[in-house]
Amino acid sequence: MKARQEVPSVSVALVRNESVLLVRRGRPPAQGLYAFPGGKVETGETMEQAARRELLEETGMTAKDFQPVETLFIGGAGESHPVDYRLTVFAAAYTSGEPVPADDAETAAFYTLREMASIPLADSVFTIAERLLGRGALGGSLPDISS
Repeated sequence: MKARQEVPSVSVALVRNESVLLVRRGRPPAQGLYAFPGGKVETGETMEQAARRELLEETGMTAKDFQPVETLFIGGAGESHPVDYRLTVFAAAYTSGEPVPADDAETAAFYTLREMASIPLADSVFTIAERLLGRGALGGSLPDISS
């Protein structure tokens, strides 16, 4: 039996007004679910650099005030090789532009909490969005919610 590999990865909860940016995933591990844009950290990247790159690659968007807010562990069950993902979720503030889906994102759009309640979400997405939106992070500088 192969040893499980832990892959560092990132996602970005981009806040605009009273909404957050979500993409519908086109590939595992969250295929078909709505999640924050993100992916694997490449060799030599910092976590924040990876978050900025993934946001741009999947949605064409840039942001400011990146802050890590949570780290999750996602088991890669059902994959052909044993992989677990260590996902660092960053909060970021919207600067400008509209999302355009690319890479493995099938769709990309901003959603309110009410809209999120009726779509299939990846684990912890709603909880993190609720914490961000509920703490007044409405497009400006983000509060520190890491504690």
